[in-house]
Amino acid sequence: MRRLSTLLWQVAIALAALAIWEWGWTFHDRLPWLVPDLLDPYFISRPSAIFQQFLTLGCLTTSDGSWTFAQPGGFARCIGKSENNLWIATWFTLKNTLWGFLTGVSSGFLLGLLLGRSDRLSEIFFPFITAFNSIPRIALAPIIILAFGIGDASKIVTAWLVVVFLVFFNTFEGARAVDRDHINAARLLGASEWQVTRTVIVPSTMAWLFASLSPAISFSLIGVIVGEFIGAEHGIGRMIIEAEARGEAAGMMVAVFVLMVAGVILSALVRRLQAYLLRWRPAHQLGG
Repeated sequence: MRRLSTLLWQVAIALAALAIWEWGWTFHDRLPWLVPDLLDPYFISRPSAIFQQFLTLGCLTTSDGSWTFAQPGGFARCIGKSENNLWIATWFTLKNTLWGFLTGVSSGFLLGLLLGRSDRLSEIFFPFITAFNSIPRIALAPIIILAFGIGDASKIVTAWLVVVFLVFFNTFEGARAVDRDHINAARLLGASEWQVTRTVIVPSTMAWLFASLSPAISFSLIGVIVGEFIGAEHGIGRMIIEAEARGEAAGMMVAVFVLMVAGVILSALVRRLQAYLLRWRPAHQLGG
């Protein structure tokens, strides 16, 4: 009952927000003190116009409003007209996001585990990592584009650069926080350093790693979009820049909503994976 009540409240809030967004600006002249200038359709369009633009950009309808599936081969012809239509752009953005996420997580985890287990390596390299981490990574995006071009590689590198330090610091702290009694007990039983790492350090660090995955997938998406803003052959970021150049608020909002949905889905998948892999922990057992 409580879950149903929560869902109803969420639906009501969403519908109220959409109604204010759709019709709120019509009251601006009469109630300027109540209706903010941000509701101006020139800046954020209207939900109805955004939905219509989504149908057009997604090749579901033609420019005159007729359904492409009602015409033989209409959808395929529409897709072929643009090399950066909504579906192709979404595919390239998500593909680069996942590659940046996977490479950033894997390299950040290995680096954090290595330095977290070695006091000597930590003393040598930690100041350099801290100094590099202090640089706003987004500021390096133009340099990355210059070095790797406007193709997929530059987007993946940008996403990797944003993700790797987030995962590294979580893993590093997790490796440092492992209970020393567990390590000593494993050594007393004859475990080698590799066995201690594999059976004690890595499982104990997994919780720290997964705590960084939800923000990491969002940061990876941000890194890809920033790279696409600067220069790209395909992608949602390029669609936003092109729509901005044409002054099409509806087109920009379609891209923003696609990114929002993609981010929610990716975060939900990461949380499901986290719950599955950490199902042995009491907190996840109680939550299930």
